[in-house]
Amino acid sequence: MSRTYLITGAASGIGRATATRLKVQGHTVIGADLKDADIVADLATSEGRAHLVQRAGELSGGRLDAVIASAGLAGFEPRAVSVNYFGAVATLEGLRPLLASGTDPRAVVVSSIASVHPHDAAIADAALAGDEEAALAAAQAAADRGEGYAIYGSTKAAIARWVRRTAVTADWAGAGIPLNAIAPGTVVTPMTEPMLASPDLRQVIDETVPMPLHGHAAAAQIAPLLDWLTSPENELVTGQVVFIDGGADAVLRGDGTW
Repeated sequence: MSRTYLITGAASGIGRATATRLKVQGHTVIGADLKDADIVADLATSEGRAHLVQRAGELSGGRLDAVIASAGLAGFEPRAVSVNYFGAVATLEGLRPLLASGTDPRAVVVSSIASVHPHDAAIADAALAGDEEAALAAAQAAADRGEGYAIYGSTKAAIARWVRRTAVTADWAGAGIPLNAIAPGTVVTPMTEPMLASPDLRQVIDETVPMPLHGHAAAAQIAPLLDWLTSPENELVTGQVVFIDGGADAVLRGDGTW
């Protein structure tokens, strides 16, 4: 049965690979991105977030069967806070009413293996408190201290924690809508290719994200997991951060996760 999906970050990387997979299966995919998408919106801004929700309602006819929040920024810039956390939350919260009108509704957000790296508690705590101004200030402070590397992981840790808190609430589990996150390892995308092209940066990446199973992933290898988590077959998995990282989490944390 054909389903209607909305995917942010659909113009490249994981979002594009997932959209392609779903379209091949005959599903309708509404893509959102900064350019080359059905909905052109900057999720770093309140205006962009509102535009996404409005256009999604118009293009979907008022109902969605699944949402995949894949838009994100890497690097050391404070703006990542606004996209990776606040943009993702606004996407999921803003589109939840459309999901509630859909059939077998499902939602997933893309977190990262970086969520288990040491991160800046001030950034994550301010994000989870819903204070974007304070989160941005904390991110800028980290950058000013020469710790901009912590910004990305902090946003991904915060969105993973938000999923854990939110998935079991009345608006999600209580309404029959599974909500999950995935945590990829290093995925070769336009966002990561410049970093992987530098031998020094590649070494740092491989040391912090060790992937003993097949090494770096292609975006198309991540898409099947997103496909299943947002399919009607997923009836019980919710509130989970599913690692798809070539074994990186097991290397980094061992059995400590338990």
